[in-house]
Amino acid sequence: MILIADSGSTKTHWCLMTANGHCSEYFTDGLNPFFQTPEAVRSSISGQLLPQMARDMWAGTLTRIFFYGAGCTPEKSPVISGVLKEVFPKAGVEVCSDMIGAARGLLGREAGIACILGTGSNSCFYDGTSVRRNVPALGFILGDEGSGAVLGKRLVADLLKGVAGEELKNLFLAEYNTTQAEIIDNVYRRPFPNRYLAGLSRFCAAHMDEPHIAALVYDHFDSFVTRNLLQYFSGAEALPAAATPVGFVGSIAFFYRDTLERVLRAHGLTAAAVMQSPMQGLKTYHRNDAQPTQF
Repeated sequence: MILIADSGSTKTHWCLMTANGHCSEYFTDGLNPFFQTPEAVRSSISGQLLPQMARDMWAGTLTRIFFYGAGCTPEKSPVISGVLKEVFPKAGVEVCSDMIGAARGLLGREAGIACILGTGSNSCFYDGTSVRRNVPALGFILGDEGSGAVLGKRLVADLLKGVAGEELKNLFLAEYNTTQAEIIDNVYRRPFPNRYLAGLSRFCAAHMDEPHIAALVYDHFDSFVTRNLLQYFSGAEALPAAATPVGFVGSIAFFYRDTLERVLRAHGLTAAAVMQSPMQGLKTYHRNDAQPTQF
């Protein structure tokens, strides 16, 4: 058996796959070594993942783990790999960035551009094996255009400053049963403000009929395209736009697909694929890694 993980800042999607292709899937909190200590990662795996996996471990021995996660840079990935090796000592562990996971899930072993639009955002040119170019995401304070966190940040700023109108502001505060003071506290004083802001961005999906919201979401994606995606098609190393597939993965891309595709068309681009999660593609990519094991 193998264990595949796709981890963003909000949630981790796990898939336990046997040699015959049977899959059991689980969900836990997001694991990001940039923000979490080894102790916090261990607590999440032990307290959330293991109880769910217990009922399926009859299927054999876990031989390999493929973990794709936000914040899993070469410097930080040992936090994740160390905990996984401690919890599953008989399994080989490979930890890669969520960008590699998105590229493998979207493109398999073909070349193209992979984009993540979830709680955070990122993009890369993938040559079918590895990431060759990457416009830095920079996080939700300096970058992360197109992400749920930045959409939530822009939404709340417009509402609280009165730019979106008093009626929409009051509707938002009532729907979330919150106050300006509570929002400020969550953003500036509590852990994971990116998760919190991404959660608030759901207000946009429920109110796309409001002109201000529709314009905000359109501009949000336009910012991602102009500040990130178009860079792969310009300059000395410009890729041929017509011949380079562009795929998107993540809840923001998936639930706002219509607006995203309108923005792409305005720039002469199309989406080759839009997925909520890369997991289905990762199952296909790793299918041959799941070998029969002994009890």
